[in-house]
Amino acid sequence: MAWRRLARLNLSRSRSRITSLHHLLSNTSCPDLSSLGASLYSQFPKLTATHYFRHDHYHDRRWYSFSTNLGQAQAAAEADPTDTGGQLVEVPLAQTGEGIAECELLKWFVQEGDHVEEFQRLCEVQSDKATIEITSRFKGQIHQINFTPGDIVKVGETLLKILTEHSQRDSSKRTSPFDSETSSTDAQNQSQVSSFSGGVLSTPAVRHLAKQHNLDINQIPGTGKDGRVLKEDVLNYAINQGLICKDSPSTDKVDLFNEGELRGNFVSTSAYEDKTIPLRGFHRAMVKSMTLASQVPHFHYLEEINFNALVELKEAFKNENKDQSIKHTFLPFLIKSLSMALTKFPLMNSSSSEETSEVILKGCHNIGVAMATEYGLVVPNIKMVQSLSVLEITKELSRLHELATHNKLNTDDITGGTITLSNIGAIGGKFGSPLLNLPEVAIIALGRIQRLPRFDEDGNIYPASVTNVTIGADHRVVDGATVARFCNEWKNLIEKPQLLLFHMR
Repeated sequence: MAWRRLARLNLSRSRSRITSLHHLLSNTSCPDLSSLGASLYSQFPKLTATHYFRHDHYHDRRWYSFSTNLGQAQAAAEADPTDTGGQLVEVPLAQTGEGIAECELLKWFVQEGDHVEEFQRLCEVQSDKATIEITSRFKGQIHQINFTPGDIVKVGETLLKILTEHSQRDSSKRTSPFDSETSSTDAQNQSQVSSFSGGVLSTPAVRHLAKQHNLDINQIPGTGKDGRVLKEDVLNYAINQGLICKDSPSTDKVDLFNEGELRGNFVSTSAYEDKTIPLRGFHRAMVKSMTLASQVPHFHYLEEINFNALVELKEAFKNENKDQSIKHTFLPFLIKSLSMALTKFPLMNSSSSEETSEVILKGCHNIGVAMATEYGLVVPNIKMVQSLSVLEITKELSRLHELATHNKLNTDDITGGTITLSNIGAIGGKFGSPLLNLPEVAIIALGRIQRLPRFDEDGNIYPASVTNVTIGADHRVVDGATVARFCNEWKNLIEKPQLLLFHMR
């Protein structure tokens, strides 16, 4: 395990020794702090120092500190040089994606006291962009869990602590001064856990809950491990004290996506009181993104497109299809023709930067498709559409829809989009007025297909399958004429799908 010096050294020696110590810390590979202390002692037998180290591995960042007499460390190392010592390690929430500052904890796969292996699932969190599973880097026992499902965890905060197996096996052995220092640090952390309880074990979330109800956590019997006070203990105690009602509608949180629960609650006698509905996951993301989009000047362009030729082409594909797992819809054709139009109008496939006053023309056509799920609105995108066939687009749409339905989209699926399609007509509505999915400069809303009478070139009336499309564009980047010409090109490819053959590669 590679250790390196990160910050200050409080040394009582000359500049030359400081230089030597810096070289030692930068180049020594030590399995633990005791071995590092022994190495330092060989050059500085009476040195007392404070060091700060950082250990980088994967996306985890843990900070270690110690302040001790290095001569004691040497004695400990000589007493048992094979004892590397275990430790109580913290597992923080790592950076899950660019620009992500916090995540919602969805559920735990473990509980305190459980034994875990390396790479075993610990919990599931949801950011503004995706749902992610956090796995263990260590083999050991779950010592302490700091958050409960539904909590918002900031990047860098400690999710839980794990007692590594080596610590458990050698817990009865002598510990080095560095182990003592670590134990002292852990004792301080444990003191923080029970700082409001005079020795009662509890997590910060539980203490906060008790504080909300003006409860003395010392008076609450704990049912967790070693008498730890759990969230349920606080709630049950509050109910017994008459502070809250067990079925009080004013304290209930309604599941925003459970229509049955909403319906049941709102028709009950207590349904006239206000309900608190927390915004989480994709809903939180929608609040942020739409707030930003509303500050951008939009230009909206409405056009009607005749789908008659596309209807016939779809039926032909459907009749020739022998793979029942493939469901042919209009959307893959619209996506492919959209990519063809973007080739002629690359400005519609770009992003803007206010800081640099630049527009980036995107080389790939990563076309996003808005999908309404029980977890909220999500916009996965199909990568490099210009290199895909209609059949490949159909299969990729099916894959993304399946993942979105089960809330299993990964970060790569929902990042990197260059333009968005919103097929709101599949639910209802003739047209919409969509807001941009920043930093993209264009978004398209599709209305429902209607069977309406139309006139041909000879003035004869014929039945037509038509739909309205609305293009929303960033008017700081794209002017109205460009949007109109782009829409004409796309419309021509849709109404005459045979033209796609001339452009396909």
